[in-house]
Amino acid sequence: MAVKIKLKRLGKIRSPHYRIVVADSRTRRDGRAIEEIGKYHPTYNPSVMEVDAERVAYWLGVGAQPTEPVLAILKKTGDWQKFKGEPAPAPLLQPSEKAARPSFEAIGGEDEGKGEAITQKKKADKKDEAAESSSSESTEA
Repeated sequence: MAVKIKLKRLGKIRSPHYRIVVADSRTRRDGRAIEEIGKYHPTYNPSVMEVDAERVAYWLGVGAQPTEPVLAILKKTGDWQKFKGEPAPAPLLQPSEKAARPSFEAIGGEDEGKGEAITQKKKADKKDEAAESSSSESTEA
C-alpha cells in the first residue's frame, strides 16, 4: 500500500483551509485519512503553516511520499531539510508593519497661523450681510 502525505481541503468556496494528512494514495482528496499531521491556511496574512515535525519525520522515515504542495510546505518549515540532512532554510520573513508618516512639524514645516478657511469666512460674511440687511429693513419700517 502506497502512503502519501497530501492536503485535505476544507472551508467555503473562496476561503480554503487545508489539513496536511497521511492517507492511502488511492483515496480521494477529501476522503478518509490515516492521520492529520498539520494545517495550512493560505488566505491568512501571513499564511499559517503548522506541521507536527515529529510525526512528519516518522512518516517520511517509513516511506510516505509527500505531494508537490506538501513538499513545498515542508521545505518552508524546514522539516524536509531535516529529513534529508541538509542545512536548515532561512527563517520565514514576517511582513513588516507600515511606518507611520512623519508629522508636519517633524518635517520642518512652519505654520503661519492663517486662521479659518476661506469657505468658512464667506459663509460667515453672507450670514453677517443677511443679518445686517434684515436688521436695517426692520429699523426702517
